[in-house]
Amino acid sequence: MNEIELYNFNFSSRKEYRDNLILEFLKEKAGTGKKELSSKYKYYVESLKDGKRIYLSRPTNLNKGMDFTVHLEKTEFRVKGAYKDRPKHQEIIEDLVQKRIENSFEYEKVKKILNKLYNCEFVNEEEYSNIYFEMGIEIEGILKIVKWLFLEQDVTYWNYSGRAMLYQSLKGNGLV
Repeated sequence: MNEIELYNFNFSSRKEYRDNLILEFLKEKAGTGKKELSSKYKYYVESLKDGKRIYLSRPTNLNKGMDFTVHLEKTEFRVKGAYKDRPKHQEIIEDLVQKRIENSFEYEKVKKILNKLYNCEFVNEEEYSNIYFEMGIEIEGILKIVKWLFLEQDVTYWNYSGRAMLYQSLKGNGLV
């Protein structure tokens, strides 16, 4: 397993994010076969205040090419199944719905940040450091995961709607 640190990966547009991430992936060395002969990569992209890290894993079993999965260390998004540290879009939506139900006033701040992430605007830590919910995954982790899920959608579905697919799901659930 090759481990690479890509912290401070911030750009101002979808295209810049996508292009620069793909350029990083193009540096990967080719594998020479299956299983232990394949080349595997873990890209650490975010650190949380509690020490957990968000990482991208390549290659994936989902699609071919430049696809990747997003993981949050030491976190279980589900009780059953494999890759419990890899959230599905529905699990993110359910977590955010619970947060909105818990405290709709506080959730309004989350909406603004989600919209900034969708629009590739820089989010300063102070914007979420005082947002607290008892339910679900810590808000810092959820927001940073969403940032990378948007990018994953851009890489995988660039020629279609990219990040708009996840955003429309959030919007359809009243979360943005």
